[in-house]
Amino acid sequence: MPLQRAWLHRGALACLLWPLSMLYAALFALRRWLYRRGWLQTGHVPVPVIVIGNVIAGGAGKTPVVMAVVRHLQARGLRAGVVSRGYGRRTDDCREVLGESDPQDVGDEPALIHRATGAPVFVARRRIDAARALLARHPAVQVIVSDDGLQHLALGRDIEVCVFDDRGVGNGWRLPAGPLRERWPRRCDLVLHSGAHPAFEGGYTATRGLADDAVASDGQRVPLDVLAAKPVIALAAIARPQAFFDMLRARGFVLAQTIALPDHFDFAGWQRPAAPGYPLVCTEKDAVKLWRQAPDALAVPLRFAPEPGFFAALDAKLSSLDGSQAA
Repeated sequence: MPLQRAWLHRGALACLLWPLSMLYAALFALRRWLYRRGWLQTGHVPVPVIVIGNVIAGGAGKTPVVMAVVRHLQARGLRAGVVSRGYGRRTDDCREVLGESDPQDVGDEPALIHRATGAPVFVARRRIDAARALLARHPAVQVIVSDDGLQHLALGRDIEVCVFDDRGVGNGWRLPAGPLRERWPRRCDLVLHSGAHPAFEGGYTATRGLADDAVASDGQRVPLDVLAAKPVIALAAIARPQAFFDMLRARGFVLAQTIALPDHFDFAGWQRPAAPGYPLVCTEKDAVKLWRQAPDALAVPLRFAPEPGFFAALDAKLSSLDGSQAA
């Protein structure tokens, strides 16, 4: 997109939008001030809250981070729950994400997180409402992980994780002249680079790549080496679809056709292209919606692994919380 390309440099379009970015920054500062003064209220819950989000607009890989953190907590024997706004859903209430939930009602990312981790997940327009509802329904939960929400100041938090991809901070300007939702650097607890090439020094890194097997709608697995033996149609409705296509090619796939759709695409009325004999492969996030339209599609999961030091630092911060049930 032209605007996203403009965010990488301080060119003519970015300079033209710069005055609007100053207005955006002033409004954001006013909002923070209202929370500090107590005129807008921050709600707290009786368990530690880890917020994982971006300071840049667009997908930076936070959902894989959320799933990796939840799995890590579960491996430690902790009961973790997840809250999210459920971006792109057609509902606006507070509700639990269940196995039978329609992704259009709860959001594709919350549906994926619940399916992949088995953790209780609640969505609400206000994440503090989701957190309270989650604990009321699942009182044994010991840690809540918020999928996004760095700027959602109504939810009190104990640990903040800022996630960056290869873009880093772009041109360093705020929306709409640049990609920043708020100023950087800002205070946070942990920085994690989700891309292959961190754009700035500092923080922890992660390895990412495709899993060895694709997953069918019935749960059966197909080795990627077998699937790559003939051309496929590749589909991605994520923030950066080209990254998925590039990873497929790196694993030896011949892509007969690539289909890049808008992030959080709902697939309502979507028609599969007429290409008989070519398997349809997609991201794991897209599969939760696409399988209703194309049950023969094969989801290729992302294998995402933060470096061990990231989890060590996260555990140390959890243990340092006074009265933390996670200590």
